[in-house]
Amino acid sequence: MKPTRVAAVSMNGFLGEPERVLKAIDQWCARAASQKADLVLFPELIVHGHCTPNTWELAEAVPDGASVARLIDIARRHRLVVCAGTSEKENDIVYNTQVLVGPAGYIGKQRKLHLSRDEGFYYKGGRAIPVFDVGPCQVGIVICYDNQFPEIARILALRGADLILMPHAGRFKLWQDTPESEAAARRFSHNFMKKYALRARENACFAMLTDQVGRAGYVDLWPRDSENQPHHAGAALIWGPDGELLASTQEERIVEEMIVADLDPAQLAEQRALANYMLRTRRPELFAELVNEQVKC
Repeated sequence: MKPTRVAAVSMNGFLGEPERVLKAIDQWCARAASQKADLVLFPELIVHGHCTPNTWELAEAVPDGASVARLIDIARRHRLVVCAGTSEKENDIVYNTQVLVGPAGYIGKQRKLHLSRDEGFYYKGGRAIPVFDVGPCQVGIVICYDNQFPEIARILALRGADLILMPHAGRFKLWQDTPESEAAARRFSHNFMKKYALRARENACFAMLTDQVGRAGYVDLWPRDSENQPHHAGAALIWGPDGELLASTQEERIVEEMIVADLDPAQLAEQRALANYMLRTRRPELFAELVNEQVKC
């Protein structure tokens, strides 16, 4: 790994408005480039929206769709590696996919493996857990609910990931249009996602998380006060390989924000040289139970 400056953007993914969102992504990338970032992370399903009712119609091929072409153009112009969430369609099946592109073009994709709540109405789960070489470092992607399965980040670390990207569209707590309600929802979101610091510490990897933020719209399938509405209190956090916080958004207001941090490979080397570095001391011969079926349906 080489020294890497990363940016995490917490922004709104308006339902079914990819042109509006891609324009905003371009603007955020300009800001990240002005701060000399190497890589910028955007939230889960940011391009087409989270559980947009007409997701099947909006979903595009990856990497051959128009939205990926736009992301590649943005990455090329701003000289950035860009990771952004989209709805991918392949053989008429839709996946919740995080796309990775850079100045030289398409790098790869991660499909969400485990679908939460109503996501099963729109998407099929993926199967692959790849690691990508983005130049200064090796990255793996764990999408939202997948972060609650520690095995995924562990596999990425074992496959050589230096940095784990954690894009979210997390719906944790609704809020009213009062400062008190807004702050309560924001703090709840932050406190929930701070728990993922353990994914960094237990694997001695850097990790960065960003969540969609704001009310992306309303879905008629659910009551307007349902927790399934695509309303995200938002957060963005970056951790070192010791699990300590390097950068964070504020915890009082539900607004779009970007955070930036420098990832020092010396810190990675220090944690992996410890006597209790878990990837060295673990005993995988004891873990066969993990791949046995646990629940009979």
